[in-house]
Amino acid sequence: MPEFAHTNGAMHADESPQTDHRVLGPANKPTHPMALAPVATPRHSVDGFVQEFLHELNTTQGVTLSASTINDQYKALALTVRNYLMARWLETTRNSIKSKSKAVAYLSAEYLLGRQLGNALLAADLADIAQEGLKQCGIELWQLRAQEVEPGLGNGGLGRLAACFIDSLATMNVPSVGYGIRYEYGIFRQTFVDGRQVEQPDTWLSLGSPWEFPHPEAAVTINFGGTTEKYTDEDGRERTRWLPEWDVQAIPYNYMVPGYLNGRVNTLRLWSAEATRAFDLQIFNSGDYARAVRAQTFAENISKVLYPEDSTPQGKELRLQQQYFFVAASIRDFINQVLGEDFDLHNLSDRIIFQLNDTHPVIGVPELMRVLIDEEGFGWDEAWEVTSKCFAYTCHTLLPEALEVWPTELLGRLLPRHLEIIYAINDRFLEQVRDRFPGDEVRVGRMSIIAEYPERAVRMAHLASVAATKINGVAELHSQLLRDKVLKDFADLWPEKFTNVTNGVTPRRFLRMANYKLSGLLTETIGSGWVTDLERLRELEPCADDPEFREKFREVKAFNKRRLTNLLRARDGIDLPEGHMLDVMVKRLHEYKRQSLKILHVISLYEQVISGKISADEITPRTVVFGAKAAPGYRLAKDTIHLINKVASVVNEDKRLDGRLKVAFPANYNVTLAEKLIPAADLSEQISLAGKEASGTGNMKFALNGALTIGTDDGANVEIRELVGDDHFFLFGMTEPEVEALQAKGYHPGEYYQNNPQLKAAVDLIQSGIFSGGDRGTFDSLTSSWLYHDRFMVFADFDSYIAAQKKVEEKYADQDAWTRSAILNMARTGYFSSDRSMRDYMTRIWNITPDF
Repeated sequence: MPEFAHTNGAMHADESPQTDHRVLGPANKPTHPMALAPVATPRHSVDGFVQEFLHELNTTQGVTLSASTINDQYKALALTVRNYLMARWLETTRNSIKSKSKAVAYLSAEYLLGRQLGNALLAADLADIAQEGLKQCGIELWQLRAQEVEPGLGNGGLGRLAACFIDSLATMNVPSVGYGIRYEYGIFRQTFVDGRQVEQPDTWLSLGSPWEFPHPEAAVTINFGGTTEKYTDEDGRERTRWLPEWDVQAIPYNYMVPGYLNGRVNTLRLWSAEATRAFDLQIFNSGDYARAVRAQTFAENISKVLYPEDSTPQGKELRLQQQYFFVAASIRDFINQVLGEDFDLHNLSDRIIFQLNDTHPVIGVPELMRVLIDEEGFGWDEAWEVTSKCFAYTCHTLLPEALEVWPTELLGRLLPRHLEIIYAINDRFLEQVRDRFPGDEVRVGRMSIIAEYPERAVRMAHLASVAATKINGVAELHSQLLRDKVLKDFADLWPEKFTNVTNGVTPRRFLRMANYKLSGLLTETIGSGWVTDLERLRELEPCADDPEFREKFREVKAFNKRRLTNLLRARDGIDLPEGHMLDVMVKRLHEYKRQSLKILHVISLYEQVISGKISADEITPRTVVFGAKAAPGYRLAKDTIHLINKVASVVNEDKRLDGRLKVAFPANYNVTLAEKLIPAADLSEQISLAGKEASGTGNMKFALNGALTIGTDDGANVEIRELVGDDHFFLFGMTEPEVEALQAKGYHPGEYYQNNPQLKAAVDLIQSGIFSGGDRGTFDSLTSSWLYHDRFMVFADFDSYIAAQKKVEEKYADQDAWTRSAILNMARTGYFSSDRSMRDYMTRIWNITPDF
């Protein structure tokens, strides 16, 4: 039976589109996604749904049912579902304008939304009606759902977290708008050629997107370059004006963000770049066709791809253009289109809090200052008083290289007025530091927003820390390390600014939709309230000791494995063996996440069999699944992908293993694949070096879906282990203080290599050329990095990791004990709902209450 034919199953997706932007008021001002007249709501019946669907098919797609393609049918279905949400969206926006409620503006460079149809069906309570209505038309819902292309608007955890958060804000009735960029090609579509990653454009918009509403009439002009000049205003005050050299248009595309069964629909507003003067007819007529559209090409580069390769000066400049582009458009959008013309901007913090999702949007701080001072006539002190109440900063990293730093030469050339404002903010801030810590010029240098070495540059995390009303980490350990290490000087100065909000994931997508068989079992057992109150999963704890429930739970896991097997066979030509433990490591490819440690474990098992140290039947049948993209310019990450794929090609074909060890690496890991892979997993690999992972949210998704975790005491692993208990978590590796002590003492990875025969044999096997067709040098970049640098201490934790994997095998051999632990993992991790995260933000940071 097709998987989506199960009527109890809510479906995939995320958000939706938006409004009818009419011209309002004496200023001829286009409306924001927050107003307008109601529209009729389609009837919630099968017959009504069929009528709406056929109407969209005939009038929008321009085809009859008999002549329609599957893409016609998908678009008609999407538009039909969209129409069911439209009246709710208009009602939400009208009420938000009328109530003048304080709202959250979530500023994020990425939103990893996933498919949207299923989420819209779930939010509108239309899944069963749509399925039955389509069946009457001779169409299967699951086939149309499979037609949807996932939006290429994000890459990893940062973007998926943003998507979870806006889902929760809508479900919790919190006024909010998400702001970001509408990337034409997203990050990239990953393929493999001879095991190597190859990046191809992600043409997610090639067939159009029925979930977005473009509003070119609401475009915002964004300036760049040029110079500044002083002048005297009509009141005799000396002021500064920016004389930009060039500009682009920011075109808004609106998506609806529906809450779960509560009638609220919030907004995601994404910006696309277009040239102000896209086409020069005179140049075209002269025959220089390329030059005639050069401005358009240049402007559209800004929203072309997510995270352009920045190893070149041009790439760095494009990234900064992107960041200013979407933040400036968003701030101007909120001020101009949401607030009334008579609104006193001195009270801006009563109406909005701009949440900075990492350092990407921090350029918004000097932008708001510029708007208030240069355009609204504020004095410096009153502008700073407003600005310093309107921003909150979430830091998502502990890696110094991930805290963005922009050369002053680049920033001054691209945004000259903003650099002046940053200098002025820094001068006043350093006066505070000197007053608080007199004579401590070393501290002043450390805390300065402006770094002097190795080049003069703006530290965006420092700017955010100075301006933000609150600064939060995303797990208890991460927040502690921010206070104690990464931003210690700022925590010493302003301890009251620092707080923690542990990340969470939306239970609607990652349990209710992605694991509908388990969802049905949960609802049958404890009722449906868990979907919006995930802590109710605690009621399942007694079920861990119920043999009948454990059997049902195992049946769900077996179903999910079969579902994944069918998908990977069709999608990638990958066959997953039956009866194997499914050992999964899916996350962005970065050295600190240590995919290298996982593949060394696989190589070690393989080496022990082919060398005769153990027999194949001593290996617990195991399939290891990787999923990851590497940044295009990150050589060691791409070499790691190459090694994994080459190991897979050798291990999977070696008959000496008797089929007991397999490796799979499906290309182009995304939300759509995650929704099938995570529910099927037995073991979740969360093996970063302690003190390097901020939080992780994959670890939460796996635990909530009944996988056991093998992991270090890092990020949210610490809180997961505390909640589920040591007996139900496979802990290994050094603690963060032990890592720091080893670094201080001097870490020499070659000593671990020489003193650990199992590790040495695995590394030597790579160097033998067995995985590279006899070429001993293919993976020298990796082995040399491990042997002489090993920045993230893979070798130091290898022995502990192998010992923990033996405990995994022992437990997996007792399926009753394993299932009991899996149920308890699920039952005890309801804390990791993004709904709880939002409650923490609302009380600890935003000072916002829901609308009811």
